[in-house]
Amino acid sequence: MAQRPVYPFCAIVGQEEMKLALILASISPDLSGVLIRGEKGTAKSTAVRGLAALLPEHQEVPGAYHLSPEEYPVHAAELGLPETMPEPRTVRVPVIELPVGATEDRVTGTLDMETALREGRRRFEPGLLAAAHRAILYVDEVNLLDDHVVDLLLDSAAMGVNTVEREGVSVTHPARFTLVGTMNPEEGELRPQLLDRFGLCVEVHGESDPDTRAEIIRRRLDHDADPSGFARRWQDDQERQAAAIGRAQRIVDQIALNRTVTELIGSLCRHNHVAGHRADIVMAEATRAHAALAGRGIATEDDVLAVSE
Repeated sequence: MAQRPVYPFCAIVGQEEMKLALILASISPDLSGVLIRGEKGTAKSTAVRGLAALLPEHQEVPGAYHLSPEEYPVHAAELGLPETMPEPRTVRVPVIELPVGATEDRVTGTLDMETALREGRRRFEPGLLAAAHRAILYVDEVNLLDDHVVDLLLDSAAMGVNTVEREGVSVTHPARFTLVGTMNPEEGELRPQLLDRFGLCVEVHGESDPDTRAEIIRRRLDHDADPSGFARRWQDDQERQAAAIGRAQRIVDQIALNRTVTELIGSLCRHNHVAGHRADIVMAEATRAHAALAGRGIATEDDVLAVSE
């Protein structure tokens, strides 16, 4: 089956806050992820799927667990992998989709029954959490996820590992991912425990300006008529945005926050009656990511205000 063409991220009209939140989350994994709330037809899924083409490349060891070269010696023995590490490869960070109807086995992994029946030995078949290690895990209609699957995501997001114990198989493997969820609030709200795992939240709405709506129509029709030609016209913009994300990732850990900036963050959180201090830390990380995207070594009050919503 031919793969459906992906609409270019940079060609999305409007929805600047949504696009910025996704870019910031791709720059700083410490933001935990992004929740995008809004009515149908507001480019939520289009933006997340389009983000994949902008994500930078990284080194990984070939295999189902997507380990980095540094992780492989640490986890090879417990995962039953060869002692000699295969030659690492350079891959683009993927966006892994978790379907709303996914079963526990599909998410966490399960016993490979074919191997068990044919060879009489137990073999673990990794699931989506293994595929999403060091990647972005995307859940469309995240508010409709089964409660049991939500619990699995919460455990992995909190611990950074996935542990499976069943049918005589006990496996623990790394599962650190950036969680991105989209939802329509009209179809139900999100469990508070899962809501707390998203560092950033964006509310999206349909565009009200007639000219903007007309431009959305034109671009969509142009894309559907000639996806390849449309992608070529946006290729330069895509490459510039991808390069900016890559540069920001390399410097984000070096961005300094002075006292004025940290006090502004604390003040904003206090005036909005935020419970606990997690929001303060997330806003600080988002501020650093915003400054890194702009190529600055020191974050400013404008960076704080840009991410505060």
